[in-house]
Amino acid sequence: MSIAEKAIVYATLILADDNVDVTADKLEAITKAANVPVEPIYFSLFAKAFEGRDVNELLLNVGSAAAAAPAGGAAAGAGAAAADEPAAAAAEEEEESDEDMGFGLFD
Repeated sequence: MSIAEKAIVYATLILADDNVDVTADKLEAITKAANVPVEPIYFSLFAKAFEGRDVNELLLNVGSAAAAAPAGGAAAGAGAAAADEPAAAAAEEEEESDEDMGFGLFD
């Protein structure tokens, strides 16, 4: 990642920390104040990427996208949850069989 890209990311985080909307003008002002030369295309790219989005919310929910899919599937019905239970039990049995290999980590 180049210095210019890092500067734009940091500028975005600064704006998000102050609860200010991310705009191209504000990003440009922050990077100019820091004396970091940045190509003008980055300002508009980041402004469009975060337009109408809460950066703090995105940062707090980075890993929740993977958890959201199973939650949506479970809401479909109890039959789907019952079908997943044997698969979970089989996965647990596989983990247990790995432990019975006859040696341990510190043997």
